[in-house]
Amino acid sequence: MNAYSKTPLLDTIRTPEDLRKLKVEQVRQVADELRQETIDAVSVTGGHFGAGLGVVELTTAIHYVFDTPRDRLIWDVGHQAYPHKILTGRRDRIRTLRTGGGLSGFTKRSESDYDPFGAAHSSTSISAGLGMAVARDLSGGKNNVIAVIGDGAMSAGMAYEAMNNAGAMNSRLIVILNDNDMSIAPPVGAMSAYLSRLYSGKTYRTLRDAAKQINKRLPKIIANRANRVEEYSRGFMMDGGTLFEELGFYYVGPIDGHNLDHLLPVLKNVRDMEEGPILVHVVTQKGKGYGPAEASADKYHAVVKFDVATGTQAKAKPNAPAYQNVFGASLVKEAQKDDKIVAITAAMPSGTGVDIFNKAFPDRTFDVGIAEQHAVTFAAGLASEGYKPFCAIYSTFLQRGYDQIVHDVAIQNLPVRFAIDRAGLVGADGATHAGSFDNAYLGCLPNMVIMAAADEAELVHMVATQVAIDDRPSSLRYPRGEGRGIEMPEVGIPLEVGKGRMIRQGNKIALLSFGTRLAECEKAADELAAHGLSTSIADARFMKPLDTELVLKLARDHDVLITVEEGSIGGFGSHVAQFLTDQGVLDTGMVKFRTMVLPDVFQDHDTPAAMYARAGLDAKGIVAKVFEALGKDVKAETVKLA
Repeated sequence: MNAYSKTPLLDTIRTPEDLRKLKVEQVRQVADELRQETIDAVSVTGGHFGAGLGVVELTTAIHYVFDTPRDRLIWDVGHQAYPHKILTGRRDRIRTLRTGGGLSGFTKRSESDYDPFGAAHSSTSISAGLGMAVARDLSGGKNNVIAVIGDGAMSAGMAYEAMNNAGAMNSRLIVILNDNDMSIAPPVGAMSAYLSRLYSGKTYRTLRDAAKQINKRLPKIIANRANRVEEYSRGFMMDGGTLFEELGFYYVGPIDGHNLDHLLPVLKNVRDMEEGPILVHVVTQKGKGYGPAEASADKYHAVVKFDVATGTQAKAKPNAPAYQNVFGASLVKEAQKDDKIVAITAAMPSGTGVDIFNKAFPDRTFDVGIAEQHAVTFAAGLASEGYKPFCAIYSTFLQRGYDQIVHDVAIQNLPVRFAIDRAGLVGADGATHAGSFDNAYLGCLPNMVIMAAADEAELVHMVATQVAIDDRPSSLRYPRGEGRGIEMPEVGIPLEVGKGRMIRQGNKIALLSFGTRLAECEKAADELAAHGLSTSIADARFMKPLDTELVLKLARDHDVLITVEEGSIGGFGSHVAQFLTDQGVLDTGMVKFRTMVLPDVFQDHDTPAAMYARAGLDAKGIVAKVFEALGKDVKAETVKLA
């Protein structure tokens, strides 16, 4: 053991089994060292930060009290789980977080037995935990199932659906509510901690059960009154517990999630309960134990690399504006001209650029929490009354509102404007946040206009186009990250719906791009020209309605036509293929047609450039696809050229 280590006790812990060998008085030191290690690691890697700092004591206490991994521990919104990863055999790899070949930024089943359920979207833990608890009961098992839910996840309806079901089934499930924004309870003190220990202890529960047995023998009116007195006294003493009791949970709390003298005995009592479900309400502070995070408005929810001493985050070199900021600024300009424009987001105001709109128009901005289904139908309600709602949700989160897009928006042909951020591959967040499927899942819906911005200037014009489309729903997709650094228009000018544009004219190869792979198409065209292959480039702009005139011209005037998009099979390329086959264009074999889409796998996290290279959707991959269509070997052709 290194005498100079900042984490001498943590250095002795490889797995929670080692932690459980320590004396209870040593657990506080482990938690303090775990916080230090989390801060040091994330300062090197960047990533989600504030939520993890808030659950250091809770993480340590759970692994100390419960027999993980035999006891199943599910972290809702896996970005809380960095301290958990350090304690569960992954400390030696923690500085590889979110890098190619390194640890995932979320819980992941394939990564560790201590991650029984992968979670990157929120509000799934209680449903999954109930499934595990019922599986245990059917198998005659005795292990515990613990779901830790918080960081806004209780704003989603799915959590309540699961609790309603769990309460009715009476399966033994432990839910720990990590209340880190004081949304449910105020800071708690010694009285609350004492009562929580009392209510979770066996003596109280035995007396309570005895009272229930006596009640069964009393006249109904007296029994009901007695039950109500007990319920109200518990609700009064415990503040926010009545709702959870009504859902069928035995409520314990609120307790201070940073005080191990409160946490450990309550968790032991809960572990030893023989009936369920149980909800333990723990109040924590996001960013706890790191001054700069505690002082920050967002509690350093997600950070880039930073200096531990000052908290100063590494600044990216000033370059092109981020797409989300272009969207936010463009929407503000449009809203200055049109007071019917409103913006809606589902707990991602800064991630979508809606925070920019909110500063200008706070009364016309609505953050509905982690509730995408509600967001979509709320937008539909606004549209039905003549407003112009922009529903800004990441592609990967919009999937959760799909039924509402179909039934409440598309069937009724309501002009909800979907601004779909994080289109395509997203890098460090990996498969769970990749915007792979929206081209496919929206493309099959009647009435929908579907656009993709090729660059930040196009995004400005497409926001204006969405404002102008007032007779049907529309969607606009754009990626995470910075634009190309091109000249920006002063104002957005609505585009002609269903019309693409020619970027470069050639006569041999045609590249038809949908989205920001246009830049890679241009690089590929330069390389193809060096091989003597005259190449046209077109920007489709619209997937629906498709510019059929442009597609036919490209197919008839070139030997090879290739579509390129940042999406899965079933999207833009499929729509082009369907049109060409219906027109009989491919019957004669005059044009060789290919589609380039994301591979049919869930790609692990890496840099976006590395992920697109692996997907074959960079300039090199496009050139290779052209030579493949021509029946030539790209390597041989390159040698000839040299």
